[in-house]
Amino acid sequence: MSYVALYRKFRPQTFEEVKGQEHIVTTLRNQIKSDRIGHAYLFCGTRGTGKTTIAKLFARAVNCENPIDGSPCNECKTCKAILSGTSMNVIEIDAASNNGVENIRDIREEVAYSPAEGKYKVYIIDEVHMLSIGAFNALLKTLEEPPSYVIFILATTEVHKIPITIQSRCQRYDFKRIMINTISDRLKELSNVENVDIEDRALNYIAKVADGSMRDALSLLDRCVAFYLGKPISYDDVLDVLGAVDTEAFSKMLRFIIKNDIHGALLCLEEIIMQGKELTQFINDFIWYLRNLLLIKNSDKMEDVIDVSTENLALLKDESKMVDFNTLMRYIRILSDLNNQIKYTSQKRVIIEIALIKLCKPQMEQDIQSIEKRVSDIEKALEKGVMVSSDHMNEPSKEPKVKQELPKALSEDVKLVVKRWKEIIAGASGLIKNYANNAKLSVSADNRLLLVFDDIVASGYMSKPEVKAELEQLIMNKINKRVEIEVSSYEKDSSFTDNFLDIEKLINMDIVIEDIEESVK
Repeated sequence: MSYVALYRKFRPQTFEEVKGQEHIVTTLRNQIKSDRIGHAYLFCGTRGTGKTTIAKLFARAVNCENPIDGSPCNECKTCKAILSGTSMNVIEIDAASNNGVENIRDIREEVAYSPAEGKYKVYIIDEVHMLSIGAFNALLKTLEEPPSYVIFILATTEVHKIPITIQSRCQRYDFKRIMINTISDRLKELSNVENVDIEDRALNYIAKVADGSMRDALSLLDRCVAFYLGKPISYDDVLDVLGAVDTEAFSKMLRFIIKNDIHGALLCLEEIIMQGKELTQFINDFIWYLRNLLLIKNSDKMEDVIDVSTENLALLKDESKMVDFNTLMRYIRILSDLNNQIKYTSQKRVIIEIALIKLCKPQMEQDIQSIEKRVSDIEKALEKGVMVSSDHMNEPSKEPKVKQELPKALSEDVKLVVKRWKEIIAGASGLIKNYANNAKLSVSADNRLLLVFDDIVASGYMSKPEVKAELEQLIMNKINKRVEIEVSSYEKDSSFTDNFLDIEKLINMDIVIEDIEESVK
């Protein structure tokens, strides 16, 4: 016999086995026991919370020959037929692939015939929000006045897409996300049945990652068991399989951010990427880590709310003293915005690096929380007797800025490149073209073309040897002369901030003047 996935193998067979949806189970069982069964039900909620499972249980219970306290006996002829999928009384329809008017018309014709055996014909329409408008309209009349022996159960994850005329004809049941401890207890119970040796801490992490979905939790457990087949499974093993990051990495990253250490934070991200961790999961878990810090910051009695080990709890309490409430709120806001952006970009690493730079440099933002953080940094610096400027709050006063020395005469080759810059970079590859288009053009002391960026991520990318080589080759192709390129940024060289000379503007002005002189002649 072929292997059966855990979520299928341990699908609840009675109402008592359903976890986390007691408010729905109790109501349905009472309806069955008191014979107050409705004709149409709408089950809505996120994936993996038990909508289809309870629909099938309900279909068996209403047709069971010997129901036990509102639950199906699973022993009678009718129950066995429904369980094996051979019963003509329970019809499951996937609305995602059967969403046309013709499919609903077939149902309208079928309901005219009473069940061959049992009491009710039960139609379970999964993902009902996928039905077309015409199909919904065709369903309306049947749904409003079905024969007494017909029950409709509509299941959906997107109830807002269902017309209000359909919703008003159904009894609506909202399925909650299942609590982490409920999922964890169920996983532990099934692990014992399957003789799987796995740490409680690992089960708790799987339950958290499942995000309220029992089915997702069982699928994740299945992956871990398959990877470490026959071996004990530790917390670290689960992190490796799921591509997740250990708490120590979050602690390390947070300490770099608190110190405004951009270099350290980016190196920490590099380590996480090189370990093959999943970046979206990293951001989600980091937000969760900051949430735990926020709770500890508000109260000392959060041990029951925060599901972490004693060792990690002590670490969290220590770190909560390093950062204030408003700064934590700012971190969570920036990372939450990043979490929304990361779903729609192919350059995940780049936008994560930009977000980390924002976290380390509050001066990049103008919201109240960022301004408060900047003021707080200034106050701390002044307490230490350090002179600060608006751009470098936490740095000691340095030597006076030395104006950048420019060559006495601009090379004609550099002038030609600057004049034809837009034309040259038109042939560059996507990301290089975007960054080069935003570069400020200047010249180095040894007459090299200097690309200056106000974004440290852009300057870092454009400094790569292969990128510079591509640009130099494009220049060669266009003017038949070799011009070497240097890359810098305002952050790497603060002398550009006040004394930067944009030669592109100067050269363009010369061009305009020459044009005017030619027209006068």
